Amino acid sequence: MARTTRGLVGNILLTGFLVLVGLGSLRFLSVWGDQSRHVDAWAVVLVVVAAVSAGLRWWPLVSFGVCAAAVSAYLFLGYPYGPILLCLVIATYTLARRVRLRIAVLAAVLGLGVLLVHVFTNPAALSGFWGLLPGAAWIVVPFTVGLTRRLVVDAAARQRAETERRALDDERMRLASEVHDIVGHGLAAIQMQADVALHVRDRKPEQAQIALEAISRASADALAELRATLAAIAPDDAAVSSDSRAPTPGIARVGDLCERMRDSGIHIDLVITGEPRPVDPAVDVAAYRIVQESLTNVAKHATERRARVEVQHEAGTVRVEVVNPTASAGPVDEGFGITGMRRRAADVGGELTVDTSGREFRVTAVLPG
Repeated sequence: MARTTRGLVGNILLTGFLVLVGLGSLRFLSVWGDQSRHVDAWAVVLVVVAAVSAGLRWWPLVSFGVCAAAVSAYLFLGYPYGPILLCLVIATYTLARRVRLRIAVLAAVLGLGVLLVHVFTNPAALSGFWGLLPGAAWIVVPFTVGLTRRLVVDAAARQRAETERRALDDERMRLASEVHDIVGHGLAAIQMQADVALHVRDRKPEQAQIALEAISRASADALAELRATLAAIAPDDAAVSSDSRAPTPGIARVGDLCERMRDSGIHIDLVITGEPRPVDPAVDVAAYRIVQESLTNVAKHATERRARVEVQHEAGTVRVEVVNPTASAGPVDEGFGITGMRRRAADVGGELTVDTSGREFRVTAVLPG
């Protein structure tokens, strides 16, 4: 509404300016002997029509058509050149800026043809080529300027749209990675415990009870972490209940992560070296998620349920490594999980490598810290 009001006010002010300049200049226009017609009431009418039509920028095609007709009639009748041509310049510029290119070009060509009629009827006009050239310039120049401005604005709009699209795609990918890591990890742990419970439910009911308790804890942890992740991107914090808060994933929680995986039946050796120190929150989360996804892959794909996790705090870097035995030393078919780990490392300025030599599957990430 405010934008519409500003546009209306702008059109009114422009129309008023053109009317005042056009009418105010009529009495001062030079008449060259018998080469120009003296200003009369018809000249005043044509100036007002041209000024009002040039101010109708909401209807650029109508504005240009009426303005071109009024200016052409003014010049055809032999009135002296004056600020009425400014109205044609503004109408032509608006035509090029706001009307589809094909229609705008056609309208400009027709308007140019009508305008140049005065070259052959107005005694004050220059004859031949020297009359056509300045006459055409009153339409060609503003049309070119308006078209150039339009192309620049359209290019900027496309660039903004592309930037917004890329940002949206990046955010979708980030959210997909978060959900994949959280849900995938939780489901892998639940599946392992469910398999254990099914296997021992008749022979060792007490072991089945332990497995079911582990399933309950794993599902609760995954759900709490998923809620916290969704809360971080929710447009309204009130839409997420206060009991959905979970501890922020980070290097300090790697021990808890390994303990949960041990409860799922995976033997994990955790080694932490160096002096732990605060790091950038993005690096903290990336390190945790890389370890989490690596252990999830161990639970889902490894031939042996064991792994070694190393966290090394070095000067300016944090190095995390997860190693587990593998039956194949061939090339790795990197799926969504490994691709997501690489993206996480790259997003914080780090690097991730995957090595399958020596009958071991080794994931190593070096992150700034």
